[in-house]
Amino acid sequence: MTSSPPKPPPETELAKPVQETTDELVEKLASRKVVPLRHPWRWAAAAVALVLLAQAAHALVTNDAFQWDAFGYWFFRPVVLEGLLLTLQLTGLAAVFGLIGGIALALMRLSRNPVLRSVAWGYIWLFRSIPLIVLLLFLANVTALYHTLSLGIPFGPSFVEFSANDLLSFYFVAVLGLSLNEAAYAAEVVRSGIISVDQTQLEAAAALGLPKSRQYRRIILPQATRAIIPAYANQLIGLLKGTSVVYITSLLELFGVVQSQASVNSGQIIPLLMVGTIWYIVLTSVLSVIQYYLERYFSRGALRILPLTPFQRFLRAAGVAR
Repeated sequence: MTSSPPKPPPETELAKPVQETTDELVEKLASRKVVPLRHPWRWAAAAVALVLLAQAAHALVTNDAFQWDAFGYWFFRPVVLEGLLLTLQLTGLAAVFGLIGGIALALMRLSRNPVLRSVAWGYIWLFRSIPLIVLLLFLANVTALYHTLSLGIPFGPSFVEFSANDLLSFYFVAVLGLSLNEAAYAAEVVRSGIISVDQTQLEAAAALGLPKSRQYRRIILPQATRAIIPAYANQLIGLLKGTSVVYITSLLELFGVVQSQASVNSGQIIPLLMVGTIWYIVLTSVLSVIQYYLERYFSRGALRILPLTPFQRFLRAAGVAR
């Protein structure tokens, strides 16, 4: 007689020891108390920072030398607001003209034409080498070199002539000097953004037979803008503060107004300097907010989920559903 092989135990009986072992492990893990990793030095550094901030605030409030009543008197004075408006005008015009010139110079530096590359490189080298204050002084005194300016055929007859004293006003000199200086720095910012685009993008566009203008307009610049915006926003903030040197041309922008009023009111130098400081902080903060939202807008193609804005984070922290 042949005996049949023994039947294997049911699957439930095989899995039962394993299931019991897993349940015991889960119970052991659940019974243990999870202690988060402590960071005492972080709390110590935070405490030191809070103490220093409290000391700084206490010094600002209690020190009578700041003369906060005089600060409140000067902060919204018409003469200060006029200087503030002039600062905004100079910053806006120089930013626009400087960015246009910077884009042109960046494209010239990336050109295959050696003449264009050399001219763009020479311009950037020259105007990054000259301090802004020296450039403004030179432009303000250019009438000593040229009494008249003319338009006409190069090396030929001129059709229209202008008096240099009438054309080169202090306002024109300030805008021209700031724009020429800004274009040199903006060119490198734009060029760095363009070369940050992957080379395969250009190869694919060329393989499709797209013209160069369309490659730059539809493929390169939209991607390069993500790298350009943070750097150029930082440069724009520097330009805003750099307008303070135009007072040497007798143009009274924000710092020029503060300087002139401080020379007249010698006993209120500190509050007048605080007026200029606070206004520059306000303007820089506004530019920083604009920079944040521009970066967020142009990062849509690079990030799957856009980060929450500060207001959205505030609503989430407050438990308010949009």
